[in-house]
Amino acid sequence: MKVFCVIPAYNEARSIVSVVGRVKPLVDEVIVVDDHSSDKTLELAQKTGAIVLHHIINRGQGAALQTGNDYALRHGADIIVHFDADGQFLAEEIKDIVQPIKNNQADIVFGSRFLGKKSNLPKFKKNIIMPLAKLINKVFFNINLSDPQNGFRAMSALVASEIRIENDGMAHCNEILIKSFKNKYRIQEVPITVIYHEFGQKFSGGIRIIKDLIYKKLTK
Repeated sequence: MKVFCVIPAYNEARSIVSVVGRVKPLVDEVIVVDDHSSDKTLELAQKTGAIVLHHIINRGQGAALQTGNDYALRHGADIIVHFDADGQFLAEEIKDIVQPIKNNQADIVFGSRFLGKKSNLPKFKKNIIMPLAKLINKVFFNINLSDPQNGFRAMSALVASEIRIENDGMAHCNEILIKSFKNKYRIQEVPITVIYHEFGQKFSGGIRIIKDLIYKKLTK
C-alpha cells in the first residue's frame, strides 16, 4: 500500500528540512504544502526532494491539507498521513498510525496525546483547553475520543476522497472528526508522543480551538 505524507507548512523554515528528512525514509511520498510562507520555507522544502506545492496566498492549515490530499489521491495514494511541519511529532510513530489501516482494522486513525505516551503538553492546554474541547465534542457532536484536537492522523484513500476539508483554518480538526463519525467509518486512536516547542505555543492558539469548535456547532 502506498503511503503519502502531507505536511502543511507556514513559516517553518527552522524545522522543515529536518522534518522532511525524518519522514521521507518511512513513506512512499512526502508532500509539503507551503501556505504562502513569508520566510524561506518554500525554498528550503524544494531542496529536500519532497513534492512541494505552493499556495499563492495564505489560506490556512485546513486548505493546505486539502491541497495535499487532492494531490495524493491523483497520484495513487492508498493511505494519507497528516503530519505537522514544526517538529512536534515523531516520524517513527507514522508506522503506528498507518498500521490499523494496513491491517484492515480501521478507515481513519487519530493520534492521541492521552493514551499513555508522555507529551509535554502546556498546563493551560492540558488542564483547561483540552478537557473543554473534549466536553464540547461529546455534548454537541456525540464524539467521544481521548484527544479532541490532534493533527497527526492517517486515512484511507476512500476516506480522503469522501471527506473534503471545508474549514480552511484550525477548525478542520473538528470537521474531520465530525464527518468521520457521521459517515460511520471504522475509527481508531493510537498513542503518540508530542514534543512542544516554546516558539510554537501561544495562549491564543488554545482559545482559537474553542472558538472554532463553537463556531462549527453554531454554523452546522
